Amino acid sequence: MAQNSPATPAKRPRGRPRAYEPDKALARAMEAFWEGGYSGTSLDTLAERMGMNRPSLYAAFGDKEQLYLKALERYSDGSRAFIKAAFAADQPLSKALLQVYTAAIDVYVAGENGQRGCFSTVTAATEAATNPVVREAFAQGLKRLDGAFEARFRKAIADGDLASSADTRMLGRLATAIIQTLALRARSGEAKASLIATAKSAVEMLCGEPRARARR
Repeated sequence: MAQNSPATPAKRPRGRPRAYEPDKALARAMEAFWEGGYSGTSLDTLAERMGMNRPSLYAAFGDKEQLYLKALERYSDGSRAFIKAAFAADQPLSKALLQVYTAAIDVYVAGENGQRGCFSTVTAATEAATNPVVREAFAQGLKRLDGAFEARFRKAIADGDLASSADTRMLGRLATAIIQTLALRARSGEAKASLIATAKSAVEMLCGEPRARARR
C-alpha cells in the first residue's frame, strides 16, 4: 500500500467524531425513564442526562418513543442473558429459580432516589394502556420470560426435580408473575429481607414435591 509523502497530509475522515458512547448514553436514558416514567421524562431531561443536544439525540436514537424502545430492549436483553446463564448452570430447579429472583431483587432495590423496581414493569405497564407499540413490546417481553421459565420447568421434569404431571406452561406464567410482584413491592419500598422471604416461599410453591430420580 502506498504511503503518504511527507509533503501531503493524511486525509481525515469526514464529519465530526462521536462525542458520546452509544451504550453509555442509552444506559443514561434508561435511568431517566426508570425514574420518571415514559410520559414524565421530557426530551430536554433525556438530552441533559445523556450529555447530548436534541439534534444529536434524534440523529443517534430517533424520537422519544424509539429511544424508549431501545432502552427497553437493552434492559430486556440483559435480563434474558442472566436468566439464560442461571438456567443453563448445572444446579437444581430450586437453586436456579432463587438465583434469578434474588438477582432481580438486587436490581429492584437499587436506585439513587429509592427502590426502583423492574424497568419494564414500572414503565411499560403504564404506557402500554395508551401506546400500542409499547404494549406490543411489553407483551412480547412477557411471552419471552414465560417461555424461559417454562423451558426450565420442562428440564426439571427431565432431571427428576419436578413431577411429570406438572403444568409447565402455567408454572412459567406463575414464575413470571412472581417476578412482577417482587418488582412492584420493591417499588413500594418493601424491605429487601421481606422480598427475599417472599421469593423463597414462591420457589417452594413452584417446585412442589420433587420426583424421585429413577435408579439406573
